[in-house]
Amino acid sequence: MSKQKNAQASGGTIALNKKAKHDYFIEERFEAGVSLTGWEVKSLRAGKAQLVDSYIVFKDGEAFLFGAQISPLLSASTHVVADPIRTRKLLLKARELDKLISAVQQKGYSCVPLALYWKKHLVKCEIALVKGKKDFDKRETLKERDWEREKQRVVRERNR
Repeated sequence: MSKQKNAQASGGTIALNKKAKHDYFIEERFEAGVSLTGWEVKSLRAGKAQLVDSYIVFKDGEAFLFGAQISPLLSASTHVVADPIRTRKLLLKARELDKLISAVQQKGYSCVPLALYWKKHLVKCEIALVKGKKDFDKRETLKERDWEREKQRVVRERNR
């Protein structure tokens, strides 16, 4: 019970995909539900999820989360075969799905998951429509982040 309260106290975030923010320009964000089985929900409550190297696949007018890893708990049921990297269906509205599919097919965008989090008692996945960054864009982003951090230090020291 205390683990559940700790997860909710930290904003309900289960897993973040920090690599996506480094590798892509985020154009637009969407919130999608995730179709899960019982053991996966229990593992998510324990915080055993990773989104690194995962992406969204569109097939037959539906969206699927591919490559996300949810590790099974040791106390998981023995009669259930737990596949940690199975493909999970994402639940989106038809208008959102159409917008994502058309952008990915025509305009050269990609679709990646940014975060898994709790919204009340449901697991939601924040997905984003993204464009890839070149190496010089990544370096520029790092320089800007370092400069912002340095500005904050100078302002903090000046106000003392």
